[in-house]
Amino acid sequence: MQQIGKIIIVIGIFLIILGIIFYVFSDNLQWFGNLPGDIKIKKEHFTFYAPITSMILISIIISFILWLISKIR
Repeated sequence: MQQIGKIIIVIGIFLIILGIIFYVFSDNLQWFGNLPGDIKIKKEHFTFYAPITSMILISIIISFILWLISKIR
């Protein structure tokens, strides 16, 4: 149980750091969410947004980071 608690704390700290990075660099990240393949449908009283390409990019980055961590161990 203590191991799970430590993992949750590390994930929380990572999310806080990630949030700070997005907050500070939000002007430089305007391209994110507007990549080719991200679907946006805007109508009068309806908006649909599916950031498919952006989520694939995030998935690749996270997979690469986890792969690096596993190789370091």
